[in-house]
Amino acid sequence: MTAARRAAKVDVNQPAIVAAIRDLGWTVQHLHSLGQGCPDILVGAKGKNYVFEIKNPEYDGKLTADEQEWHDSWRGQVDVVETIEDILEVVR
Repeated sequence: MTAARRAAKVDVNQPAIVAAIRDLGWTVQHLHSLGQGCPDILVGAKGKNYVFEIKNPEYDGKLTADEQEWHDSWRGQVDVVETIEDILEVVR
């Protein structure tokens, strides 16, 4: 039997960020529904892939325990962002 999993929560700013990314002609794959601390989105931009955890700027922006564990074990790029400007800075 598998362990119970919390429902994936989407931060209130995620839809606007995803829309802005798509307006730039980039691609977005939602990952938040995978759970287990997996980041929110995978972005394809300028021939590269980027993994982003989106946090609501109205809160403290801290990672959950599951998210922190995922980030600590990941051997590739992952960034925590709050705005489209944060994402543009990473992609530059």
